[in-house]
Amino acid sequence: MCARCLEMTRRSLLVGGGVAAAALHTGIADARVRPADMVPLIGPGFRPTDADEKGLWKEMERVEEEIAGSNLLITDTNVPGYLRDLIGTVGGPAAKDFRIYLARIPDFNAMMFPTGFAVVFSGLLLRMRNEAQLAGVIAHESGHFLRRHMIRSWRDQRRKTDIFSIGAMLAGVAGAGAGVYLGDYVQLAQLGTILSLFKYSREMEAEADAMGAKLIAEAGYDPMEMSRVWLQLIGEERATAAYRGKHRRRGSLFDTHPSDDARMADLRTDAIELTVRGRVYDNKRARYLTTIGPIRQMLLDDQVKLNDPGASEYLIQTLAQDGWDGLLRFYEGEVWRLRNRTGDDVRAAQSYAAAVVYPDAPADAWRWHGISLLKQGRAAEAKAAFSRYLTMKPDAADAAWVRQMIG
Repeated sequence: MCARCLEMTRRSLLVGGGVAAAALHTGIADARVRPADMVPLIGPGFRPTDADEKGLWKEMERVEEEIAGSNLLITDTNVPGYLRDLIGTVGGPAAKDFRIYLARIPDFNAMMFPTGFAVVFSGLLLRMRNEAQLAGVIAHESGHFLRRHMIRSWRDQRRKTDIFSIGAMLAGVAGAGAGVYLGDYVQLAQLGTILSLFKYSREMEAEADAMGAKLIAEAGYDPMEMSRVWLQLIGEERATAAYRGKHRRRGSLFDTHPSDDARMADLRTDAIELTVRGRVYDNKRARYLTTIGPIRQMLLDDQVKLNDPGASEYLIQTLAQDGWDGLLRFYEGEVWRLRNRTGDDVRAAQSYAAAVVYPDAPADAWRWHGISLLKQGRAAEAKAAFSRYLTMKPDAADAAWVRQMIG
């Protein structure tokens, strides 16, 4: 369910994934994998016994050490603990052995490593509309581990090619881990190269989907949410392609999936088989939004600064299907302001005006609303907006300029 399963990531992770895709080829699964047939192949306390898998684990332990020390990790909120609880709920029989890290990378992605640690990108949290959707993504990744896809893929690809060496990649991971997030699109790029070693076949992806659906259904979540996540992901990719005037990149890790329509059909069929008739499912949206609330503005801010207005606008409109708020309206305005095409200033001004109606409008919504009013010659209203901005943000870097505007 992760974007790596779609295309590793849309940008820098393709560096590693593209090489693997060019060198390796996988077949197409002939039949749908049924959730009822998915049995975990790993239990609690699993440790490898074969020499090659022991060696792989040793290298992956070094990778985890680097990731655990990265300053890209988000650790100063309760979100990491929430993620640990969630993977403990939907991770299957090996869940108590899992570790999970949250990286500040504004892309749709989550990934599981062969030793049982996972990395969730902050962009994934922004895109999930409720806890059930996030549970589905994490359960899908857990499914890869429980079905031993990593070692199966590793062994298969070692037979086919010798172009990779994990040891040579570790230095790159160490360098990435020492990087500093600068508000631009900074990635732990070497993760893509490492994970290209575990390029899953279409059959493996189908198994992970079926296993994930089974896991969240057993945990009491609506299994249909997994298909909704996939629909949102495809919609975002198409919005990006439409804006940029090009089709999604093929010939990469996307080819490990069935077609969009086939996968959607399989996910929905899985959900129908697993849904308990008459049961009312709680997607736990309120708990999810409360948990990510302290970092939601940061997540939106990182997204709109990616210079991908097609994806950003689609994402905001998708999230708004559950109800508009001041934060979404403000960042809708930011999408238009930063795109800066003819007429976008008017669109941005309308969004800022709509944002400040909501009690959760951020301080910057009042600032940009004031600037928009000033440009329209509505000086008195602009001054009132600027005053509200300073009340909310008295130590703002531009406070002196704003006070001068107020007069």
